[in-house]
Amino acid sequence: MFDMMGMMGKMKELQDKMKQAQDNLQHVTATAESGGGLVRATANGQRRLLKLEIDESLLQPQDRDMLADLVVAAVNKVMEEASEKAKEEMKNSTAGLIPNIPGLDLGGFGL
Repeated sequence: MFDMMGMMGKMKELQDKMKQAQDNLQHVTATAESGGGLVRATANGQRRLLKLEIDESLLQPQDRDMLADLVVAAVNKVMEEASEKAKEEMKNSTAGLIPNIPGLDLGGFGL
């Protein structure tokens, strides 16, 4: 017989764990660089840019276009890394609560 109350309890537990995991993503950070370390970007698991470091040697008017390209490259890279770390954090936080069902896509939940 199907246990509806048990299923509802599991859903509530899953919802609570996912909310907690999403809140914890602000503490998950990633750092990426471009231009051999001349530009470094740091972001958190909520895909928010936290820090951008630019080497002083790039702060020349003639390097403006190159600087923009390096910033874009570093930010894009760190956002990818932060996203991967966030997925891993969400997966670890909800381990055992979600059954492994082939074809089930939980990407909209950060998993």
